Amino acid sequence: MSPKSLSARVVGALALAAALPFAATACGGGDGGGGGAGGGGDTIVIGTKFDQPGLGQKNPDGTMSGFDVDVATYVAGELGYTPDKIEWKESPSAQRENLIQNGQVTFIAATYSITDARKEKVSFAGPYLITGQSLLVRSDNTDITGEASLENNKILCSVSGSTPAQKIKDKYQGVQLQQYDTYSACIDALKNGAVDAVTTDEVILAGYAAQSPGAFKIVGEPFSEERYGIGLKKDDTELRTKINDALKKMEESGAWKEAFDKNLGPAGITAPTPPPLDN
Repeated sequence: MSPKSLSARVVGALALAAALPFAATACGGGDGGGGGAGGGGDTIVIGTKFDQPGLGQKNPDGTMSGFDVDVATYVAGELGYTPDKIEWKESPSAQRENLIQNGQVTFIAATYSITDARKEKVSFAGPYLITGQSLLVRSDNTDITGEASLENNKILCSVSGSTPAQKIKDKYQGVQLQQYDTYSACIDALKNGAVDAVTTDEVILAGYAAQSPGAFKIVGEPFSEERYGIGLKKDDTELRTKINDALKKMEESGAWKEAFDKNLGPAGITAPTPPPLDN
């Protein structure tokens, strides 16, 4: 994904801030129940983030919005569940594998990077989006310009259990890494000066920048490749096939690009070509 200029991101962020309240996808709590691979008779429980604008966010009126939410809603529809039969469950990064293994969700779409380590615990459909790790700093910051700036004993914030946090620990020994449960907590720490930068995937950072127009900026080039997949119970081949079929249909029908443009386009990010699905 080609990064846009900082000016385009700032302009886009302002637009996204205005657009987010209108991007809600209806959902209902239902009467509980985990749902299955394709019934439609009960509710289906889907995990996502509740605090990531543009991707997975619970709005003040209780509705859900974001690209991950729209992808999950489309998939649920193909499995036989209308939006009012979806029960959304908050899925912080560090809890995702447990939620799947314990049967608390049918699947998770929550900026969930496909990794070999995670494949030992859960299975993945997709990927449905490829992005890259980047950095968010306060708008008046001048000494962090990209990943090379991190070695100067900077205080960097990311989320426990996330791929970006692990990458920082593995690659950047000169960084003071602060780990919180949510990215919104990292954003608060960045606002009040407790940390110098926040790191995660560029699409996530763009959404947060949009919430506080003029306060933050994304710097440098993405320095990883993150492949977002839909997590589900390990070796559930039937459900994985059904989800991949749904993703393929969403991409071919144009609904995938429509969802991307609605949720992330206003942040200055151009919709890429959907990635090929894993076999």
